[in-house]
Amino acid sequence: MMKYIALLRGINVSGHKKIPMAELRTLLTDSGLENVQTYIQTGNVIFDAAASAEMLKNQIEVAIKNHFGFDVPVLVITPKVLRQIFDDCPFSEEKKQNSYFSLLYDAPKQELIDAVAEIKYPNEEVSITKNCIYFYCSTGYGKTKYNNNFFEKKLNVTATARNYKTMLKLLSLSE
Repeated sequence: MMKYIALLRGINVSGHKKIPMAELRTLLTDSGLENVQTYIQTGNVIFDAAASAEMLKNQIEVAIKNHFGFDVPVLVITPKVLRQIFDDCPFSEEKKQNSYFSLLYDAPKQELIDAVAEIKYPNEEVSITKNCIYFYCSTGYGKTKYNNNFFEKKLNVTATARNYKTMLKLLSLSE
């Protein structure tokens, strides 16, 4: 058995793709996952399983589609991978605490990373790796030009964003 974290993209946002967490926990437990727990309503799931991350991703996506009737992209990673992503944030501790971590489902092409790196906005910083986009906006996420949809479009990837506090909580629940 290994501990995993599943990050669901785009659920319970502005009334779209509603998934009650209690129902999700029951669904995932009934599909064979163990010690299933969720954190807040945005699709953060910690669980134990014996299968590979790729198999679990597919299993969770199919279970959600069959039960709720819509597709939800799922990223399954280990606590070790999440810790590495968190620790690799290139910003100062002060900026890190106000940063967003956009976790990538697939690595973007280098030429797309290079093109996005050329785009600059005042009061905003970005750093892109193969598995995460770190972004900071001194005026707050609600006012940023850099957001998850921007990065998905420019990098031709699927990503799901979490803030610093959520990343910390997921680490504390899973390590």
